[in-house]
Amino acid sequence: MHIPATTALPLRTSLPGDERAGRDENREPSESNPTGRQRLDLKQLQELTRLRQRDREVRAHEMAHLAAAGPYAVGGPTYEYRKGPDGQRYAVGGHVNIDTSPVPGDPEATLRKAETIRRAALAPGDPSPQDRSVAAAAAAMAMKARIELQRKPMESEAGRAADAYRNARSEEDGGRIDVYG
Repeated sequence: MHIPATTALPLRTSLPGDERAGRDENREPSESNPTGRQRLDLKQLQELTRLRQRDREVRAHEMAHLAAAGPYAVGGPTYEYRKGPDGQRYAVGGHVNIDTSPVPGDPEATLRKAETIRRAALAPGDPSPQDRSVAAAAAAMAMKARIELQRKPMESEAGRAADAYRNARSEEDGGRIDVYG
C-alpha cells in the first residue's frame, strides 16, 4: 500500500537582501561570486518557496501514515524528489508500504489489522485517491473478517444441534442410526 508522509525539515524562504538568500553550502566561491552564494531571481525564489512548502507537506503526510500504520508499515517512507533552483532536492511525492494481507486463520486479528490499515490510510488530513482506495480495501477486508467471525458461532451451534439430535435419535433407536443416501 502506498501512503504519503514526511518529516518536516527546517527550511526557510529567503528573500532578496536576506543574508541567507540563495545559500548553497556546496558552492565554491569564485571571482564572479566571491561569497560563494547562488543568486536567485524572483521566479526562482517563488519556485523555491513552493518546493519547500511541498516538501513539508509531503513529509508530514507520509509520517502520518507511518505513525498510524504501526507494525504493519514495511520500512519507512519513500520519496520522489525534484531539484530546486538552489541545487537542493525537495520531496514532491512519496509513499509508505503497508502489509495489507489478512492474518491466516485468525479473523479477529485480521479485523484489528484491517482497522489499523484503514486508520493509517486516512491518517493525513488530505488523503490522496490512492489512500482512499487503500482505506476502501481495508474496509472490505474488515467486513470479510466480521462475516467470518459471525459464521463461527453459527457453525458451532449448528454442530452442537446436530450432535444433540444424533444423540437423541441414537438413544431412541437403541444406539442405531439410519443413514439414507
